[in-house]
Amino acid sequence: MHTLKEMKEALLHLLFPHTCTGCGSDILPEDSVLCLRCLHALPETCFEWHPSNPAEKIFWGRLPLEAASAQFYFTKESLVQHLMHQFKYKRNLELGRQLGRIMGEQLKKSGRFTADALVPLPLFPAKEKRRGYNQATVLCEGMAEVMHIPVLDKAVLRPEHTETQTKKGRIERWKNMEGKFVLADPGSVCNKHLLLVDDVITTGATLEACGLELLRGTNTRLSVVTLCIAAR
Repeated sequence: MHTLKEMKEALLHLLFPHTCTGCGSDILPEDSVLCLRCLHALPETCFEWHPSNPAEKIFWGRLPLEAASAQFYFTKESLVQHLMHQFKYKRNLELGRQLGRIMGEQLKKSGRFTADALVPLPLFPAKEKRRGYNQATVLCEGMAEVMHIPVLDKAVLRPEHTETQTKKGRIERWKNMEGKFVLADPGSVCNKHLLLVDDVITTGATLEACGLELLRGTNTRLSVVTLCIAAR
């Protein structure tokens, strides 16, 4: 005989189905938007454990970092691309927070990312208003739940619009981003190890420009982490 609680849960599931964002399965943990199969299928890089990993090498000679990492490999037509689309363009913020928690858990386990605060890479204000949120901030919210450090989302700003980076080469990308960030609150970053966060890394030009601005803070140290890196 079904208990009242079981009947209530069955009714709620019928009215508001809880399904996996990755594959649509309705067999998934209550506190997750991804089923166990999709969670296990995510292509982890394990960069967080290894100095001189490919994410760190992107910044060699360009940005003085304590460490860098990217959580998953990104390939076209993949589960990761589907999840990125759901998160960035379909307002699936709980998915973003869960991915952020995964990032935070792995960074903590590695012991290489003992930062004092998280800094989401800022969006141009009009773009953030149009989208309704900054995806890097959402990732930081999930990471903060696990890492127990604050999110400094007003420390650095991006007041000017920049042309899309998609079709630009590495040098063009760097020139396009030069001087486009402003350290708005230097006091909030001084004497801190900051973890700069974004959703994806390609050439690293945008993160480099933002990171150099953050390093203008007194005795500021910097690490970088992204959700994805393009598989090579």
